[in-house]
Amino acid sequence: MLWGCFSAKGPRRLIRVKERMNGAMYREILSYNLLSTARALKMKRGWVFQHDNDPKHTARATKEWLRKKHFKVLEWPSQSPDLNPIENLWRELKARVAQRQPQNITTLEEIYMEEWAKIPATATNPLFGLPLKLQHTTLLLDKTVLSHMIKSI
Repeated sequence: MLWGCFSAKGPRRLIRVKERMNGAMYREILSYNLLSTARALKMKRGWVFQHDNDPKHTARATKEWLRKKHFKVLEWPSQSPDLNPIENLWRELKARVAQRQPQNITTLEEIYMEEWAKIPATATNPLFGLPLKLQHTTLLLDKTVLSHMIKSI
């Protein structure tokens, strides 16, 4: 499983999660990566964190943790993974990895990390591939949507 994040300023961390992720692990990943990523991207005050409605994201403990940390969270419609901008980036990453034809899990992980690092900031623009009705919402957020992904490899 992978956890990664990006903004309109480019991709940032990609982390391999070696066990099944639960709410506590998700909050731990956020605690080590979310604010440091926002700082590394030089995101101004008022940036908005976006994640989907996965149960570990919507758990009371996660919502409370985000509230205590004063993170603004974008409300996300349920059952709408196709609207998530990270899905476009994930599709790009999978295509890049598939072209290299990894032969084992170790090589697969290395290739994912290498290809993630090569993705240009232009590919992570939140408007990349979004339906027109969401473009307006993204513009209102001043292109400071910080997103994440969790995918099985």
